[in-house]
Amino acid sequence: MTFEVRPWGSYTVLISETYCQVKKLVVNPGKRLSLQSHKFRAEHWFIVQGKGIAQLDGVEIPLNAGDSIDLPIESKHRISCSGEKELVFIEVQTGTSFEEDDIVRYEDDFGRS
Repeated sequence: MTFEVRPWGSYTVLISETYCQVKKLVVNPGKRLSLQSHKFRAEHWFIVQGKGIAQLDGVEIPLNAGDSIDLPIESKHRISCSGEKELVFIEVQTGTSFEEDDIVRYEDDFGRS
């Protein structure tokens, strides 16, 4: 397993295969991921703890524990922690590449390009 700290929280790679990758992401209160898209992968998020707001192609969608959302390839998306406790979700990636360089960032609170 790979554990990575990010300015918004952290993620752990739980499974990495040629056909899918599964991560556990933890988003700290008041933080959000960059607005991004991927050319080679789709994602499915399943919320396991906390409250968040997903942004999918300009639409804001409130999410709570037990909710899930599908993010198609090339969709612009992000998620933020809207509660007072950490937002924890499982991300299942499917497609042809799961590399971090498949991230196209449009907006980022931490100055990453």
